[in-house]
Amino acid sequence: GELVRFWFGRVDSLSACQSAAHRILQGNGAEALKTFLQKHTALLSPHRDAPANTDAEDECVMSVEEVEAAAQVWADGLRARSAVIERKHPILPQEGKRNVLLTSALPYVNNVPHLGNIIGCVLSADVFARYGRLRGWNLLFVCGTDEYGTATENKAREEGLTPQEICDKYHTIHASIYQWFQIDFDFFGRTTTERQTEIAQDIFWRLHERGFLLEDTVEQLRCESCQRFLADRFVEGVCPHCHYPEARGDQCDKCGRLINAVELRSPQCKVCKETPVIRSSKHLFLDLPKLEGELEQWLEKSISSGDWTANARHITRSWLRDGLKPRCITRDLRWGTPVPHQDFKEKVFYVWFDAPIGYLSITANYTDQWEKWWKNPQQVELYNFMAKDNVPFHSVVFPCSLLGAQDNYTLVNNLIATEYLNYEDTKFSKSRGVGVFGDMAKDTGIPSDVWRFYLLFLRPEAQDSAFSWADMAIKNNSELLNNLGNFINRAGMFVSKFFDGCVPEMLLNDDDKRLIAQVCWELKQYITLLDKVRIRDALKCILNISRHGNQYMQVNEPWKKIKGGDDDRRRAGTVTGVCVNVACLLSAVLEPYMPTVSHTIRAQLQAPPTCASAQLQGSGSFVCTLAAGHRIGTVSPLFQKLENEQIEALRKRFGGQQTQSSSSASVETKPGASQQNLNTDPERVKHLTSLVAEQGDKVRALKAQKVEKSVIVEEVAKLLELKKQLSLAEGKTPEPAAQKGKKK
Repeated sequence: GELVRFWFGRVDSLSACQSAAHRILQGNGAEALKTFLQKHTALLSPHRDAPANTDAEDECVMSVEEVEAAAQVWADGLRARSAVIERKHPILPQEGKRNVLLTSALPYVNNVPHLGNIIGCVLSADVFARYGRLRGWNLLFVCGTDEYGTATENKAREEGLTPQEICDKYHTIHASIYQWFQIDFDFFGRTTTERQTEIAQDIFWRLHERGFLLEDTVEQLRCESCQRFLADRFVEGVCPHCHYPEARGDQCDKCGRLINAVELRSPQCKVCKETPVIRSSKHLFLDLPKLEGELEQWLEKSISSGDWTANARHITRSWLRDGLKPRCITRDLRWGTPVPHQDFKEKVFYVWFDAPIGYLSITANYTDQWEKWWKNPQQVELYNFMAKDNVPFHSVVFPCSLLGAQDNYTLVNNLIATEYLNYEDTKFSKSRGVGVFGDMAKDTGIPSDVWRFYLLFLRPEAQDSAFSWADMAIKNNSELLNNLGNFINRAGMFVSKFFDGCVPEMLLNDDDKRLIAQVCWELKQYITLLDKVRIRDALKCILNISRHGNQYMQVNEPWKKIKGGDDDRRRAGTVTGVCVNVACLLSAVLEPYMPTVSHTIRAQLQAPPTCASAQLQGSGSFVCTLAAGHRIGTVSPLFQKLENEQIEALRKRFGGQQTQSSSSASVETKPGASQQNLNTDPERVKHLTSLVAEQGDKVRALKAQKVEKSVIVEEVAKLLELKKQLSLAEGKTPEPAAQKGKKK
């Protein structure tokens, strides 16, 4: 487990590493582990999260020739490198360019997105979009609010507004949130438009004319109390497949299988909690079995040639393995795109059929030449970003609609799906006040770039992850403040303080060239990873570059050498000049992740406009962008420390009902009060048990991360206090604190 953690340091949980090691070693023992590591180290460098003072070997071993080559490229500077490309709208595909069409799953308009929604879709897509633009791709990034369906009708009823008024209100809220998070859409639209109706009805008629639609009578759940048919997301019950008790009427979030609402066991109307009854209604279906052969041929080509995340591949294959069934595309609702067929004129399109067409209609509202993107598979490469629950609609159902329409539609080449982000080991809940939602983040006083950094550091790429306030403080204070910010600030300050604000002359020796080669290697890793949409892993490369810079600075001590003789002063100048150029590179690779910080660094260094795009072309080139004599601007700190008191206040503020329990747990018992009367509440005991387990996991994680001893001591004290409160709650006498140096 320690070995796997050593190699794959981005995994915070040691138990997860131990489990992974156990599975590997169940195969062919050490040989299996060796083969596994060798297979994956091309993209996952060893020792990635080792502390700065580690004695481990370097991450890569380079020949003298490779080191010299990197130094020569660096010395060439920005000569004859690409100019900054300005975006001019409308962006259209261009001959001879890499034309990338990028979409983020359309967020439901009727609610406020939480942190998990943001990292799963729009933020991940934004990082890749910004990166693609730096790489010189001709890229269009579109998104918008998904506005039709029963969820909107119900929200309108709750707030006493019309569905359109609800859509207008929440579309503005969504747009404001994404603007604060610096999501740089080329166009952010919505689905309640005339273009949506035109395009959806056109696809419908093309499917109808080609025999891909069926008519059938459907048994539906109807709530007699609410006097309406229940949309799938407004009925919950027990999953007929895995017995999960909170399965929705269209899909089970636990096993991922699609469900017909009438299959649910013990169904309940989510609005009034009454048991619905089954009623019949005639509907239209997309004949998925008839399209299955063509779909499989396309999927085989798309998955083999594109970048599909492992969960996207697995979910899609499980659908095909189970066999496709006809899928209903109409609903007995009022708020939706009307079905143009005379026999179904009282119905609207089911949202799963209608919503993905929103990508097309939003693009059509951006430019009348939308078909150059959406009916041009020969020239356009399509990326879809989403959470895993949206995969089957984008990999099976929507492609079948477009294949059946037979109109040369652009189909997805790269399907990027995340797992789920939880909140402090529980679920986000607006109603219970648990978790941070998009409209709350800006009120925390924490800059949006820090939110972006931490969410991307946690990005649930291979498994679910959990937001933690304590961990956010640790990452901010160690990675941003002490590592990244410390290096960049010192490099700039040395230029200002020791060299009158001008980059000094640089006379490279072998140590300098090795540093340049190491940084160049990390840059190439960064590009390799981001090309494959490995967003979280690429972020670690940025932090590694900064660590290399800090180590180089510590070893060479320019603040001491500047006080010595001529040779020492020249050495201090070289080290300072190299460091400030590494800082400039960091501004470039940070731009997709922390755009404001990136621009601030470049402004402080007065870096050339081309410094970012020039170094990210091809496989990546670390070049001297700030030549000797270049004058920098005023340098100031980039980050602020997150104090324990601030973090604890935020944790309580966003803890919802849990906060009340935990605050009550900390209330001191009055002398003489009856423990039996005060603390034998079973719910309180259960909650405190959970808190003890969570705090224990936190302490173990902090120890594994080798954070400062004072931080660990503080968290251990909290754990002991929680254990004490648990003992009191159970009516027991708390155990005395263990003596120092002894184990319990």
